[in-house]
Amino acid sequence: MDQNFTVSAKTAVRTLRRDLAALGLDVNHSAALELLAHQAGFRDWNTATASATGPAGQLGAPVPVLRVQDGAAALEFYTAVLGFTCLWEHRFEPDLPLYARVRRDDAELDLSEHCGDGTPGTAVWVPVRDVRELRRELSPRLDPRQFPGVEDDAPGGPTTTVLDPFGNSLRSCER
Repeated sequence: MDQNFTVSAKTAVRTLRRDLAALGLDVNHSAALELLAHQAGFRDWNTATASATGPAGQLGAPVPVLRVQDGAAALEFYTAVLGFTCLWEHRFEPDLPLYARVRRDDAELDLSEHCGDGTPGTAVWVPVRDVRELRRELSPRLDPRQFPGVEDDAPGGPTTTVLDPFGNSLRSCER
């Protein structure tokens, strides 16, 4: 099963619930997850998500945690400027710090206002197929003073770096 099953499945569940509601059928989120798992050939949702992670002990892709001081500004930057999609947001209470996950293509990042999460100024290496194309896409939305050109002689291959408003570096590198 695809590693991205749970993310795409949750999107599919929202669509399923909306479409069923338009037909006058009210299905709660949990029941919709079970229906989707059955359609994919699994006994239940827990079995479907367990199979998405692979065999016991198999590692999945890591998700870096970036420390941000302003969750709203971070989500605005990562979505509107960098083109990520917010997968989910969490707060233990309305006035407590934000913890959110964003995704663009295969890259997932967690953004956290929690003091103990992440270190300000973290660098994350992000592989890209065409670093120059990414730079062309992002250039109109970024301050040119903080968005250098492409370093062709970088150790991992041609690289460009984006700084977020909190000093974290996203180093996009073409292998």
